Amino acid sequence: MVVHHLQNGGTLLANENIEKLIATLEETRAEREELYKWFHRHPELSMEEHETAARIEEELKRMGLEVQTFAGTGKVAVIENGEGPTVLFRSDHDGLPIAEESGADYAVPTEKGVMHACGHDMHTTAQLGAVNALVRNMDAWSGTFIALFQPGEEAGGGARRMVEDGLVDRLPKPDYVFGQHVLATDPPLGFVFTSGRMTTAASNWKVRIHGKSGHGSTPHRAIDPVPTAGSIVTRLQAAVAREVDPLEIGVISVGSIHGGSSSNSICDLVELGINTRASTDEISEQIQDIMKRVITAECEAGNCPQPPEFEYLDSVPVIYNNPELTERVKDTFTEFFGEELVDWGDGFSGSEDFPVIPNAWDVPYVFIGWSGFEEGEDGPPNHYKGFLPQLQPTLDRGSMSVLLAAATVMAKD
Repeated sequence: MVVHHLQNGGTLLANENIEKLIATLEETRAEREELYKWFHRHPELSMEEHETAARIEEELKRMGLEVQTFAGTGKVAVIENGEGPTVLFRSDHDGLPIAEESGADYAVPTEKGVMHACGHDMHTTAQLGAVNALVRNMDAWSGTFIALFQPGEEAGGGARRMVEDGLVDRLPKPDYVFGQHVLATDPPLGFVFTSGRMTTAASNWKVRIHGKSGHGSTPHRAIDPVPTAGSIVTRLQAAVAREVDPLEIGVISVGSIHGGSSSNSICDLVELGINTRASTDEISEQIQDIMKRVITAECEAGNCPQPPEFEYLDSVPVIYNNPELTERVKDTFTEFFGEELVDWGDGFSGSEDFPVIPNAWDVPYVFIGWSGFEEGEDGPPNHYKGFLPQLQPTLDRGSMSVLLAAATVMAKD
């Protein structure tokens, strides 16, 4: 058994084939760091990641791989390497409409108003580094590895669009699917595994409340939708608090309200942007039913001239990690990094569209939490203007994570 000493602490007990894969990461560290900085400097919004997708394809083709395109800016490469299991690893690559204030010398200019505030640049670079290691060491593993680069995670529809574009028909069926996300989490600069439920189900809606416009001096001749909208906001909170089991997660948020254009006019339309979160798909459906019932009732009470309009935007299911596979992968990571860098987690209330992909085949999956900060859970949160994971060892460990997840089921003895 070979003992491998990791950068910035930790040891790895691994067989010779895993050693070869990790050695390739060490050889390519400088170029991977430059590639990460390129992705960080070129953020693009959901489903508009054209430059990003082109660079991903360029990197994959440089490795000698054929690349398939899904949903416009999604990229997939399939590496077939003899008999063995088929593993799919997913990373995402869209940015956010946030002006960066990280202070890094490779930061995006603030005036651009778009940044990688959720680490998707790190996800993408980590997987590309791992794919390169797999391609350069085909004798170290066997099976089929599918590298999937997904657009549009932040908008919630990227995974669904890839599935709708023939993902299941055009790719080999995976036996296992993996993904990961860089976070501010404990253990610092380590990995956290959650067996079973890891995230919440989420849905997004646009709701239109109709009124009858008029002058502010004659409200009796108008039907004002603004008070109705206000009642809806407060009533939704009370309804969810009293109807959803308090031991479960059930949240409804009115994130935006738009109505009217002047202070002395009564508008004829108010639009609400509504988001729901729930610990199970069943509770998610319950909350959406509550939302529709409450809003419809409040519109009737407000004498609105027509019923409310509900426009469904998107939704994502709960991430529910396969317990048996999670245990196996966690054991691999613990043997590699040591117990101080690997721990169990309780999940969190955020949402991700990752499970849409394994659910399309109905296969087991594991989504890995990966810390990019020495402060652990006290580090800057995702979607913050100053969110910037430490370049190293975060990038190396992200690529190692891809390789170790795959090696759990694919590595040769």
